[in-house]
Amino acid sequence: MIRLPTNHSFPDRLLKFFSWFCGLLLLFFFIYLFSDIAQQGFSQVTFKFLVTEPLSAGRAGGIAPMLVSTLLLLTLCLLVSLPIGIASAIYLAEYTDETQWFSRIIQTNLNVLASVPSIVMGLFGYAFFVVALGLGFSILAGALTLACMVLPLLIRNIEDSLRNIPDEYRINATALGLSRFRTIFQILLPMATRGILLAVILSIGRAMAETAALLYTSGYVSRMPESVLDSGRSLSVHIFDLSMNVPGGEQNAYASAFTLIVLLLMINIITLGLSRKIQKGAFSER
Repeated sequence: MIRLPTNHSFPDRLLKFFSWFCGLLLLFFFIYLFSDIAQQGFSQVTFKFLVTEPLSAGRAGGIAPMLVSTLLLLTLCLLVSLPIGIASAIYLAEYTDETQWFSRIIQTNLNVLASVPSIVMGLFGYAFFVVALGLGFSILAGALTLACMVLPLLIRNIEDSLRNIPDEYRINATALGLSRFRTIFQILLPMATRGILLAVILSIGRAMAETAALLYTSGYVSRMPESVLDSGRSLSVHIFDLSMNVPGGEQNAYASAFTLIVLLLMINIITLGLSRKIQKGAFSER
């Protein structure tokens, strides 16, 4: 790792202070938000709450159908978006030049797609997946819409991870007679594992927190889905419905929000742990 020379000038101290201040400010907001939700919803989260169906429009009962729908949406979204995202990032990072007009057009379009509002993506998903492809309001339509939303994020982050690997590794692999295919899959991708999994974490966070797009695609039904072609209500949609449309549903909304945040934290911790194990295993074999 390259270490920058220490400089104690006023601008450097000011920049360091500002960086620490912004980091601590973000941490404060997260702790405040999480503590407020935990204070209101923690006492409501029980085993029964997690494994039973909602009653009285969600005022009572649990969130089992919403948990299943959310996990199905997330799993299908990653199954569709990850192979496409990794393959596209490999093409952009290893087979094109950043200065080429074609590469610049793709990167510009990815930036535009990443900034498209979720409500617009929801309308696209409704028009294309629900109506044109005839999938109807279903978990599959919602997952495909989420995959379209997270693909730009996946591609750009994975591409950056691959481009940040020094060219010496590619040159040495070529000198040893390795093909480009083996270089990519045996050297570059293992080295970029941490960046890939961080991109996955960001994608999971956006997919699980999405509400507007799923209202138009996966539907509003709160019963247990029997297949991916059934309509299903995600946890984020359930929280929105309880807080906005159901009088007296605030407590279960807080409990659902607490469950969603804990689920996100668990996925992040597991993913980061896997990234360390994969990297250690990949490099211990060499």
